[in-house]
Amino acid sequence: MSGRSSMSEEQRAAAVVLFESGAGWKAVASRLGVGRKAVERLHNRWRVRGQGALVTKSTRQAYPFEVKCEVVQRFLAGATLVSLAQEYALSSPKLVEAWVRTYRDVGEDGLRPKPRSRPKRDPVAPVGEESELERLRRENERLRAEVAYLGKLKALMSRERP
Repeated sequence: MSGRSSMSEEQRAAAVVLFESGAGWKAVASRLGVGRKAVERLHNRWRVRGQGALVTKSTRQAYPFEVKCEVVQRFLAGATLVSLAQEYALSSPKLVEAWVRTYRDVGEDGLRPKPRSRPKRDPVAPVGEESELERLRRENERLRAEVAYLGKLKALMSRERP
């Protein structure tokens, strides 16, 4: 069981048995006395993987950019979340929803793999030295803070004198 799940192993197993007997996710949530969202997610996984919904699948699988684009385009053309998740052996229909949301918000570039490491430093800038512009900006910021502090201190001092 995933550490993030609000359902115990027994509840998940009982839910799958109820799904297989024809019960819907709302009825199962009521009968087991658990949250509807957790049961709905389990139901969606069960529709994709059947009994395999009880087996925790690795969540760190990376999918190629082309596959993500193809899945999103097919969803936008009218394919259902569950059918796409089954066809592409995805862990959950929620993954397709996330890709579609990213595609709508950012575009195709949002589906591209992100670099995992720290950005490389500028090869032109010498190591350990900052540009004069950066140094002057930092000094300017420090001086502004100092002036603001002294102004407040002066206002407090003038209030104390009768």
